[in-house]
Amino acid sequence: MRRASFLLLGLSVLAAPFGATPARAEPTGRLVLYTSQLEPDAARTVELFRQKHPKVQVEWIRGGTNQIMPRLRAEIAAGAPRADLLLLADSLTFEGLKKEGLLRPSPEVQTGNTPATVHDPDRTYFGTKLLTTGIVVNTRAPFTPKGWADLLRPEARNMTAMPSPSVSGAAAIHVQAVAQATGLGWNYWEKLAGAGLQPRGGNGAVMQAVAGGERAFGIVVDYMPIREAAKGAPVKFIFPEEGASAITEPVAILKSSQNPEAAAAFVTFLLSREGQQLAATQGFLPADPEVAPPAGFPDPKTIKLLPFDAARAAAEGEQDLRRFNQLVSQ
Repeated sequence: MRRASFLLLGLSVLAAPFGATPARAEPTGRLVLYTSQLEPDAARTVELFRQKHPKVQVEWIRGGTNQIMPRLRAEIAAGAPRADLLLLADSLTFEGLKKEGLLRPSPEVQTGNTPATVHDPDRTYFGTKLLTTGIVVNTRAPFTPKGWADLLRPEARNMTAMPSPSVSGAAAIHVQAVAQATGLGWNYWEKLAGAGLQPRGGNGAVMQAVAGGERAFGIVVDYMPIREAAKGAPVKFIFPEEGASAITEPVAILKSSQNPEAAAAFVTFLLSREGQQLAATQGFLPADPEVAPPAGFPDPKTIKLLPFDAARAAAEGEQDLRRFNQLVSQ
């Protein structure tokens, strides 16, 4: 009997393809997602995930990051965090959670064709798309800028608006990305503030000011002017030659997750070809450069991004915000 069992074991090993890994069990159970995605986007994302993994029941709760995080903090303080997954706008939030040891390293997540540069090197959070910040210009502006330096030209004085970094997470990251960039830095912000830069509300307020002709130029996230231009608004979006800043709408699994297997499957779906194509249909630039972007976007391979050290930005965030606010209030 022992000899027969050894023979059977040997035959099973020989039958398995060389180098094959055991098939993962189909994820099951309940999964709770906290997200800052727009409601239609979150609903569609969950719908497509469940088509692939019908044995997983997904409960999702949507709110801005400034709503989601206090809720999560309160749950953690009470010793009962409900969320398995977070899908929020910017990496700085995740850097803070990582530093506190609240995120689960996830080596089993398959990142598809997305570049390593949009993910945390320790694999505690993963970028799912690119939301770049560049320049929106009114088509009747005195000139069309090619890059950030052009906003310092004399004819652009007092004609540039941007979202307040106290309101917009993308704007906060943009301030720090420019401050970190060789050739720009805080010297650039000092000059632009001196040239009459006006922070105002969020990205929508900047779009309104430029589309309405109140300002000729704006610093804004890409999809807004690209969508509005397609509808006939007198605006054009410029990807600056020095590089655009970007937020990556990361996703992360909490260390307290009750269903890490299903959570890892959800992250893998977002980074798969299908998940990246979904991001494109929702009007966002996919992280995977091989996936066709939405109409109006250039080839992703042609877009230059400013380098960004998220850990450094998280550590220096408060002092950088104070420094910027002091510049623009002078």
